Amino acid sequence: MTNVLGRTKVVIGGIPVERLSAGEWCEQLLSDWRAIGSGHGRPKVVTTANGQVVSLFATDPVYRKAVLAADHVAADGMSVVKASRWRGREAIPERVSTTDWFHDAARAASEHGLKFYMIGATEEANERAVARVREMYPKLQVVGRRNGYFKDEEIPAIAEQVAASGADVLWLAVGNPRQVVVAHRFKTLLPRVTWVRTCGGLFDFLAGERARAPLFLQKAGLEWAWRAALEPRRLLWRYLTTNVHSTYLMAFRSGRAT
Repeated sequence: MTNVLGRTKVVIGGIPVERLSAGEWCEQLLSDWRAIGSGHGRPKVVTTANGQVVSLFATDPVYRKAVLAADHVAADGMSVVKASRWRGREAIPERVSTTDWFHDAARAASEHGLKFYMIGATEEANERAVARVREMYPKLQVVGRRNGYFKDEEIPAIAEQVAASGADVLWLAVGNPRQVVVAHRFKTLLPRVTWVRTCGGLFDFLAGERARAPLFLQKAGLEWAWRAALEPRRLLWRYLTTNVHSTYLMAFRSGRAT
């Protein structure tokens, strides 16, 4: 799948990752939206890569198949960006954190008239997140929302609601590894949606339930340490194991751009 700039991808830990900046990702979204509107485009699954994703990609064959089938993969983790710099001119220009880029997308959608549908998190967190988004971006059309707790057999009915809303972007946060697999299910059921965009913990950050790391830690690629310090029982062991594993994979399973 070619990106809007015709730029090649770089393979990090086996995952083909786009070499796009935050602004260029907005260009990609708008280009795909216009293609859908003209009848020449099709829905896309857009997901992200970070250390945890690289580790899961290597160990979970179902997840690996879903990630490889995604139309575009963004560099959500600083470790992915740093690994790409080993490729010299093929480097990813910057980290595009979903939590940050959502605001770029919201501003672009407000200006051009794209509609968002937001699925994920608990009912309370989702409600607060959407209320906050509407407060920050009064011109943005958030045409529907629901929590992220549903069974696979409920997906067709949920897809009908999304389709009826006229949404252009479905933000989907149901946790890895499930969310990429579920994103493909929604894609097949939503021919008029431009993107099904996985977004992990986005709603918890928007709702104020989680705090971002200080900027200097983000730039250093140490946001994981901040999060582990805040939630050690849930995250410390996960990060200690996946960080070592993903570092090995990014060192030895990264390759030439495709």
